[in-house]
Amino acid sequence: MYRSHTNGELRIENINQEVTLCGWVQKSREMGAMTFVDLRDRYGITQLVCGEEHIKIAKELGREDVIQVTGKVIERESKNKNIPTGEIEIAVTTITVLNKSKTPPFTIEDNTDGGEELRMQYRYLDLRRKPLQEALKLRHKLSIEIRKYLDSINFFEIETPYLIKSTPEGARDFVVPSRMNPNQFYALPQSPQTFKQLLMVSGYDRYYQIVRCFRDEDLRADRQPEFTQVDCEMAFVDQEDILNTFEGMVDYLFKKVKNLELAEFPRMSYADAMENYGSDKPDIRFGMTFNYINEVAQNKGFAIFDDAESVIAIVAEDCSTYTRKELDKLVDYVKRPQIGAKGLIYVKCNEDGTFKSSVDKFYSEEDLKTWADKCGAKAGDLILVLSGDKATTQNQMNALRLHLGNELGLRNPNIYAPLWVYDFPLLEWDEESGRYHAMHHPFTSPKKEDIGLLDTDPGKVRANAYDLVLNGTEIGGGSIRIHDRTVQSKMFDLLGFSKEEAQAQFGFLMNAFEYGAPPHGGIALGFDRLCALFGGQETIRDFIAFPKNNNGRDVMIDSPSLIAQEQLDELNISINPIS
Repeated sequence: MYRSHTNGELRIENINQEVTLCGWVQKSREMGAMTFVDLRDRYGITQLVCGEEHIKIAKELGREDVIQVTGKVIERESKNKNIPTGEIEIAVTTITVLNKSKTPPFTIEDNTDGGEELRMQYRYLDLRRKPLQEALKLRHKLSIEIRKYLDSINFFEIETPYLIKSTPEGARDFVVPSRMNPNQFYALPQSPQTFKQLLMVSGYDRYYQIVRCFRDEDLRADRQPEFTQVDCEMAFVDQEDILNTFEGMVDYLFKKVKNLELAEFPRMSYADAMENYGSDKPDIRFGMTFNYINEVAQNKGFAIFDDAESVIAIVAEDCSTYTRKELDKLVDYVKRPQIGAKGLIYVKCNEDGTFKSSVDKFYSEEDLKTWADKCGAKAGDLILVLSGDKATTQNQMNALRLHLGNELGLRNPNIYAPLWVYDFPLLEWDEESGRYHAMHHPFTSPKKEDIGLLDTDPGKVRANAYDLVLNGTEIGGGSIRIHDRTVQSKMFDLLGFSKEEAQAQFGFLMNAFEYGAPPHGGIALGFDRLCALFGGQETIRDFIAFPKNNNGRDVMIDSPSLIAQEQLDELNISINPIS
């Protein structure tokens, strides 16, 4: 065997044992006639002591050299309380260099000097660092516990195909040419949606899969072209059954992985979420909910308010001491192109009971007191106001609210506030295409009480759908599915599919519904996002072994890349030269 122990294993009770260790040289230090070497593997670090007989080889060791050592465990004189092995060291008797290393392009320590792009280029080196090892360890632990929980309540893990049929709804597909079927293409799945519904028809009433999915869309910190989701489906259930089941799973994960008890999973309608937070994934760890002050702010000669559909205010508690410089920073923030507000109105509710605003020319102190009363603001608070058309202003105020939450330390990553959001609109109208699009996907069932509106007012139909939100991030979403062929056919009609198109795209599912499809529904949780939230991070990259960059490239292996002309010819693909 190459080693008898790992570098995180030995303790004071192992003193006087002869051991063999392997690993990478983290660093070495010469002190007189002795050389000290920190030896690292994924389990930890052990200090080696090399005496005169090994001084020559020890001095020649470079960072990241792979070595094997044997020696005796002894007690350290100068103990290191920061590492589990800090009470012992190894008095080396033999050193074998297994592989020399070039000097790495950045330091492989917790706090590295490497930039993000450089570390992604040398991802195999970055993965040696403890923060990334801990992130992948957390990911592994979560996947194990998810499987344990779902297995305990009779779910089957069933794999579904990766080479499937392209569908026009949703994000762009990644397509794969078929050599054996010239000029035809597979698509990589955006989700296993239709297959898990077919499994319900097949009688497998509790299915799950921790599955790779693919979407050809622009990237953000929490989005990758290939990602992992915990995909689940259940038969003979209603919405309440699914919410209770997966509320139980998330609660179980927090207990097992973080030793935390979640207080509750409140529920909020989509309409209330948008009205009070301007978001369908509100962060409820702090207040600052919206106040609509049209009736007290309009018709006073201030055109910006008078001409607005909505005048929306939030209250930042105990912030009336904000300086002009701090207020100007908030104005600059909402004017950023990503937010697009034209300005920001403020009202200081001073401790002495007076009011000071940026619109004193138009409003008296009595007017501003009315605003404060309407918003529930007290002395010492700061009122911030935006106006415009309702949807845009809600979106802008949501961005400001979250920004203030960060600035005021109200979004503590160690506090977890889950929330179910339900009753989403079934359809949304797209002006450009002149037709409805499914807000979730074409297989989402309408609420039973709204089915009659499909013929008269489709825009008002609510979906039997739900999202699980954690700390302002959507970590999962699902719905009760349509299991009736007639309703599914009507849905395709509303989405602008001809009968022929619906049959060509989804005929296999429609046909299956004619053979006894049970009521069913499910949910898919974003596993990468879940890992990041459990790890207290906003970006998912550290929780994926080999992620892509913001351009969708793997800079380590330089992919995507050109392929040989012979391969293109086999696939009957011709490529136009890039001008």
